[in-house]
Amino acid sequence: MTLARQGFRMPAEWEPHAATWLSYPRRECHSFLTQFNGIPDVWLAICQHLVPHEEVHLNYFDEDHRHELEGVLKRGGISGNPTIHLHPFPAYEPWCRDHGPIFVKRPHPPGLAVVDWDFNAWGLKYPSFDLDDEVPARSARHLHLPLIRPGLILEGGSIDVNGCGSLLTTESCLLNRNRNPHLSKREIEQALCDHLGATNILWLGKGISGDDTDGHVDDLSRFVAPDTIVTIVEEDPTDINHAVLQDNLRRLRSMKDQDGKPFRIVTLPMPGVFVREGRRLPASYANFYIANNVVLMPAYQHPNDAKAQRILQELFPKRKVIPVDCRQLIWGRGAIHCITQQQPSLP
Repeated sequence: MTLARQGFRMPAEWEPHAATWLSYPRRECHSFLTQFNGIPDVWLAICQHLVPHEEVHLNYFDEDHRHELEGVLKRGGISGNPTIHLHPFPAYEPWCRDHGPIFVKRPHPPGLAVVDWDFNAWGLKYPSFDLDDEVPARSARHLHLPLIRPGLILEGGSIDVNGCGSLLTTESCLLNRNRNPHLSKREIEQALCDHLGATNILWLGKGISGDDTDGHVDDLSRFVAPDTIVTIVEEDPTDINHAVLQDNLRRLRSMKDQDGKPFRIVTLPMPGVFVREGRRLPASYANFYIANNVVLMPAYQHPNDAKAQRILQELFPKRKVIPVDCRQLIWGRGAIHCITQQQPSLP
């Protein structure tokens, strides 16, 4: 019997959390080989903003890595905080959204389960990922939760849900031949329905330039309420992202929710152009993280930071929207949502 038939579904991110999971970055990781300075401060800032509101689980690589992590937490004044938990669950890269546990829950009988999608480093782009692929199983064992392996390659950043049945994703990622070449679009949709409780699969087109994930949806468009989607747009018609984002906007405006009703679509600006070693970086305000009582928004020291913060604050009137400087983090081609993974509270 599928998870969906057992009453499980993937909750929306704004539903109550028990915890947030992160994988602390290594100096040797591919993402920040030449730009590690300042990266630990991003993890520290996120932990500092989260610990007043929910538990934080941090995965580390080995004992030396744990010692380094504890030093960072001590420097930030949160070492020994009872809401912080450290785990020897090693990962080569720090993008916990993509390799971490994806939780589903059901109300009756109340319970959680972990869906362990296969991970292949975003279509075999990086050499080592066996440890990253084991993180969900390690997390499930630690939490004494059932573990379900669908046998399908999928990263958490490639999907977003409204908790009511609608799931948003992109063709450029989920239909890419470097993920599941043996599966048809219909078979992929069925797997999302069976294991995440989705009933309404919504397809955007392509991702933004510089995104080495082949177009994760969490850099593009996000549910912020059951009936509302926020999406990035590029106003400059000469920019490489303009046409792609206009196509996604057109698609969104024609989409219907799980009950056949149109969504409210709200647009976010872009934070300017970031280039590393001649390559465009995927800087986006859509890569925010919704936690208990707060929303952590990537900021880039750009005039549009304030505009994006105002828009998100209007969308989350009961949460404080907090900008977090991601100018260093974006060098790894990801931002706040990419490094966080929510664990929902039990009903």
